[in-house]
Amino acid sequence: MKFLYSDTQDYVDPGYDFLNDRSSPGRERYWSDVYAHEFMDPAPYDGLLVSMSAVRQATGVAASKVRYSTREEQRLLRDGARRFLRYGGPRFKDAMLLGDCGAFAYVEHPVPAYAPEEVVEFYTEAGFTHGISPDHIIFDCDLANPSERAVDAAIRQRFAITLANAEVFLGLVKREGMPFEPLGPVQGWSPKSMAEAAHRLERMGYRYLAIGGLVPLKVDAIKAVLTAIRERIRPETEIHLLGFAKADSIREFTGFGITSFDSTSPLIRAFKDEKANYYSEGSDGRLEYYTAIRIPQATENARLMQGIKRGQFSAEDLLRRERRALDEVRAYDRGASSAEATLDAVMDYHQFLLRGDGTGAAQQDKALHKTAALVHRTLEHQPWKSCNCAVCRDIGVEVIIFRSSNRNKRRGMHNLAVYHRHLSKTIKEAA
Repeated sequence: MKFLYSDTQDYVDPGYDFLNDRSSPGRERYWSDVYAHEFMDPAPYDGLLVSMSAVRQATGVAASKVRYSTREEQRLLRDGARRFLRYGGPRFKDAMLLGDCGAFAYVEHPVPAYAPEEVVEFYTEAGFTHGISPDHIIFDCDLANPSERAVDAAIRQRFAITLANAEVFLGLVKREGMPFEPLGPVQGWSPKSMAEAAHRLERMGYRYLAIGGLVPLKVDAIKAVLTAIRERIRPETEIHLLGFAKADSIREFTGFGITSFDSTSPLIRAFKDEKANYYSEGSDGRLEYYTAIRIPQATENARLMQGIKRGQFSAEDLLRRERRALDEVRAYDRGASSAEATLDAVMDYHQFLLRGDGTGAAQQDKALHKTAALVHRTLEHQPWKSCNCAVCRDIGVEVIIFRSSNRNKRRGMHNLAVYHRHLSKTIKEAA
């Protein structure tokens, strides 16, 4: 089972100055930076997925959150995705490079933003090893399996569009002898309808299916979908799970014959999750999570700056508390301070992220108490000291500090590495 990471232009400055929070001298975005697969050895994933909607904005469609500039798009198509992503050479020459359309970008539109002909051309020019036909997302998944007549006409239309595009797409690939393996996208409003879509795609000639619409589904619903699909297709037909948000529960999906899946979750959780920011391998073979220590830059954090502008906080006072929190965390890492003193300094500064937010004092105190307990656990266990990944070896305690993109993305890269090792062990145990 291969783990693919969805390209979100997450690279870091290898020479970043953490003590002074400065980029390396002369640093140029992208050119001076490194991707996770360059920074870490072995690479923390088995392949990359690139969405067309991130590279090429379609007419009338809002820009994707991950947006290539025009120059970057031209360079990717001129040099090829593998060279642009610096994912070539002996290390990665056989690694999977999957293209998809990024259907979330046009989910509000009546039809997909890209025609099959345009997608085939894009995949070929970019040099992908695999490419998914343009689909149209169906988010509803009714486990009661309603009939086609019982669902909304717009949903039926999305189902039909996805299959029609897949047929045209596969015809183009076969007729022109395109150098990538085509994947047929499965969309549906229920496990039964998704199984029917998979069956039709297989009859068209697809031997690799990409299961979509999984992002909002819970584990049991995804299992129901996969069970229904496997009952309708050949055992040898391969399956890819698109945007598999339940990647941490991969142990429960080892019996479905999954060939590959993509997820950004391990990296994104490093800076978007409220408490599970740092991955660790537990003694029971399962993943364990820790809360990063939030010490934002006083003069750059939006909430703190608002408080300063309104006269609620003093900039000088915040800067003093910020410096004390950073000094204590680093001293604790060296063994020159206690967990209690460090926690006191961290929470003394952290409280200003809540004060003045409009909630009552009692609610703020409750939130601070919960955060203090989570941070205390992080300090007590010091997980960064027992990790041997390239990130933790390189920057030590800085990886656990929630502050600035270069720390947060490095923590995300650490998470990818831990998750990749966890996946490998899980697969071996299931074999």
